[in-house]
Amino acid sequence: MNFITDPQQIMLPNYNQAQQPAVDQLVTIMQQGQFSVSLLDGVTGSGKTEVYFSAIKQALLQGKQALILMPEIALTTQFIDRFTKRFGIAPVTWHSHLTPAQRRRHLKAIVSGQANVILGARSALFLPYAALGLIVIDEEHDSSYKQEEGVFYNARDLAIKRAQLQNIPLLLVSATPSLETYHHAQMGKYHWIKLPTRFADAQMPIISAIDMRVEKIPRTQFLSTSLLAAMRETFEKGEQSMLYLNRRGYAPLTLCRTCGHRIECPRCTAWMVQHRTQSGLMCHHCGWQSKPLKTCPSCNAPDSLAAIGPGVERIEDEVKMHFPDARIAVLSSDTQKSMTILSDTLDKIARKEIDILIGTQIVAKGHHFPQLTLVGVVDADLGLGGGDLRAGERTFQILQQVSGRAGRGDKAGQVLLQSFMPDHRIIKTIIANERDAFLAVETQERLASGMPPAGRLAGIIISSKTENDARRYGDHLAQTAPSVEGVRILGPAQAPIFKLRHQFRYRLLVKVKREIMLQKLLTDWVLHQQPPSGVRVQIDIDPYSFM
Repeated sequence: MNFITDPQQIMLPNYNQAQQPAVDQLVTIMQQGQFSVSLLDGVTGSGKTEVYFSAIKQALLQGKQALILMPEIALTTQFIDRFTKRFGIAPVTWHSHLTPAQRRRHLKAIVSGQANVILGARSALFLPYAALGLIVIDEEHDSSYKQEEGVFYNARDLAIKRAQLQNIPLLLVSATPSLETYHHAQMGKYHWIKLPTRFADAQMPIISAIDMRVEKIPRTQFLSTSLLAAMRETFEKGEQSMLYLNRRGYAPLTLCRTCGHRIECPRCTAWMVQHRTQSGLMCHHCGWQSKPLKTCPSCNAPDSLAAIGPGVERIEDEVKMHFPDARIAVLSSDTQKSMTILSDTLDKIARKEIDILIGTQIVAKGHHFPQLTLVGVVDADLGLGGGDLRAGERTFQILQQVSGRAGRGDKAGQVLLQSFMPDHRIIKTIIANERDAFLAVETQERLASGMPPAGRLAGIIISSKTENDARRYGDHLAQTAPSVEGVRILGPAQAPIFKLRHQFRYRLLVKVKREIMLQKLLTDWVLHQQPPSGVRVQIDIDPYSFM
């Protein structure tokens, strides 16, 4: 394992007029060498990574280690190549795909201080660094930083706390910052470093909506005539297209055409997703799988089960029908089962050995494909109807991120959003490229309602194999809740996914003013009570998911 021994030899690029002021600010912050939080806020394709490399170089010049967190290891392939080009060697990695031997070797290098730059998933935050001098949170808005199994925590927020305890700078990086981060930058709590233009004079893509109420296509097809025409033009010019749909598998629902029965998971209140790659049905919440069904389990009617709606595998079939000569790849967690397969697929796209890419969220984050000029969002409405606090914010972020994959090279980019609600404010804001206007409205609504960042939330999840036990203890917690000004308790109510892995689930939502010590309130109220045998209570501070 090689390490950076002479940081003076690191050759960074010639920064443009937009980047150089950002680099100068970061160098000054690093030279001060004390706790601070900075937001590097740049449009997609503005060269944010190359800019924060300057901060990493400064940390190395000071004899310190730099930690870079990324939301998904899928993002690291291109990053490692870019880092190696600038720094001469690859960073030391830390993630769940390491073998036990690799894990021991990397940990030893980190603890000894030999590993200067560490690239990792959220778990890398908890490692014992010898001389940590900088933390970078790339794609800081990403919900993958929120741990929702076992111990609930947000790696971004814990990273800020660790930086404060160690008195070191922390850098948040995003083209679509979270509302909390954006608000803190506006209020002056964070340094706000902006990159408003794309690198090398590349232009932002032209975004438009396809009104699916007007488009007349067969019910068994999901790509509009307008989108197919744009894909054909792109293909004939020798450029690349990408289709985005955040649904794995072939179809999200299997329905009996005789009795109307919907195939559900036997362990969860969730529909089974039809998969072609797994040759059967799968629950995406608990992992339960079954073989393909030939008869309806409710009415026993033969050959009556129909796949309803599209997943990426179904879109792939439709694309193959229209473009038999195109080289097509699907990127999702089902198709890219190892880092090697994923890396190979990404390399093929970068080398232009793929004409049409179809993918889930994995394609929206951080990838740079210079020849990709067309992005089609198959279902831009997916997520607009979400009823939770962050539904609008998440939908806006993913649409802007996936749109940012188009036109990152020297060719103009185009984005087409298939929508049955083209007049929705989020769709209109994306088309007009008015991110700050959207965030201003969203912030104002949150502040007016006392929601984060103005207030704080906590979710209390009560689960049991017996529905009555879960409901009764939920009622008990609600009845024993403290009556304090500025505290509001909502629930208990059945969780949207009422049964998960055979466990029945009820939720309470705690809403408090910012000045109230939420953790102490929950400790005195919930943790000092012993739930009945078989009943589990989980507390989620600042929940991201309300399922």
